[in-house]
Amino acid sequence: MKPFYACNSPQHVVSRRQFLGGAAAGLAGVGALSFADMVQPAMAEQLRRMDKRVLVIWLSGGVSQLETWDPKPGTDTGGPFLPIATSVPGTHICELLPHTARQMHRMALVRGINTAENEHGRGAYIMHTGRRQSPAETFPHLGSVVAKLMASEGNALPGYIHISPRGQSGFNRQDAAFLGPRFASVTLADGNPPPNLFRPTTLSELADSQRNDLRVRLNNRFAQGRRTADTEAYTHTYDQATDVMRRRSIFDTSREPRHLQERYGTHDFGQHCLLARRLLESGVPFVKVTHSNYDTHHENFDFHIEQLGEFDCTFATLLDDLAQRGMLESTLVIVMSEFGRTPTINRNYGRDHWSRAWSVAVAGCGIQQGGVVGRTNANGTRVVEREVNGGHLFHTYFRALGLNPRRNHHHNGRPIPMADPQADSIGEILA
Repeated sequence: MKPFYACNSPQHVVSRRQFLGGAAAGLAGVGALSFADMVQPAMAEQLRRMDKRVLVIWLSGGVSQLETWDPKPGTDTGGPFLPIATSVPGTHICELLPHTARQMHRMALVRGINTAENEHGRGAYIMHTGRRQSPAETFPHLGSVVAKLMASEGNALPGYIHISPRGQSGFNRQDAAFLGPRFASVTLADGNPPPNLFRPTTLSELADSQRNDLRVRLNNRFAQGRRTADTEAYTHTYDQATDVMRRRSIFDTSREPRHLQERYGTHDFGQHCLLARRLLESGVPFVKVTHSNYDTHHENFDFHIEQLGEFDCTFATLLDDLAQRGMLESTLVIVMSEFGRTPTINRNYGRDHWSRAWSVAVAGCGIQQGGVVGRTNANGTRVVEREVNGGHLFHTYFRALGLNPRRNHHHNGRPIPMADPQADSIGEILA
């Protein structure tokens, strides 16, 4: 059943409760990007030693900036909620985020985003790649680039893991584009570990070892004269899967202290964020957690009460947990959506798609704590100060991680800029 509050986009043809359900998983291949194209060898080694990581909280469907990061009280567009003070003097956010407000000294807000794209798929593409869709080129996700550049050598775990409450199991090759399938995202359906982590009881350890040795010999013989990105990906997948089986306890959040599980929240999103922290702690360089579905064309205010009620305490706990473990300074945390919601409230008490004046929150690695950049007008209909787009955001993310966004990918001998060459970083929020 299609939810009555959602649009007709195929991305959101799920019921209000179905979004608490499935996702996708997989492993794979090799890419055409030299690490030296991005950073000098000494810097590359330094980055790996520092174990920098990225965590994206993806508020799927388009969270309202007016009910989160950029409230407009007392205006015709502001809605019923009040702004509240935060741990940063002078910075206010919506009252639906009281726990997050106490973490604002660890965060920064970008309030002047204009991506000029109101369709779910194209908006998501901009926010994942920093580019507009083009028939001339498909660009890799931020997660795939980070997996290529920042995964530790020999780490058994995939470099880009997506924890999703819905979707089909499988591995998302298209996310990596020309980097190759090895750096595509691996989705954990509903936060569950990849299937078949345990050896069947009917198969002895010796028989399994012998079977794997035979596979290796056959693969090596086949690859002679046929070595491609796909054959390399296939081999890497099996080797990685074997290592992941040995480390399967990483996916078990029940090993965490009970009081911490309860702080994160016993609902799916809370446990997914706890799993994300375990994966980051175990060496995964990029984790994305999806919280869905914010596509509130109907009942925007009631729905944000419910959905942000889950997000708020969990997100604040996650930031605090990362900080207490000494991980926040090396973890770039990004909270984003496809776009925001319209300042105008429609006849169904909803807000529609709005990409011309909205917000993103960031924290952690390379970010100026407590920073706010960009400003929208009194009723939030347009950006009036420091307008930025997806390209600016990607330059900022790479700079925060110590990477040079002016470097090139190389694909089939052709240089492709790592980030949109027409944009630049948002220096005001970089540490």
